[in-house]
Amino acid sequence: MAGEVIQVRDVPTEDVQELRARSAARGVSLSQYLRELIHDETSRPAMTDVLERIASRQPVEASVDDIRSFITEGRQ
Repeated sequence: MAGEVIQVRDVPTEDVQELRARSAARGVSLSQYLRELIHDETSRPAMTDVLERIASRQPVEASVDDIRSFITEGRQ
């Protein structure tokens, strides 16, 4: 899989150390770990997109009793 080369400058040393520790704990290289983080982030919709979709929906009317019954049903 060919891809782009990116570079990130001025990453605090403590952050790099933590990223190295996390990648080592998973048994992958730092590069692989960072690729996975980038992929995870970009595979989800941006929060602004999610909020726009929610705002575009019709409101749902529910009473307190309705909400209580939904919670009770969800727990069963």
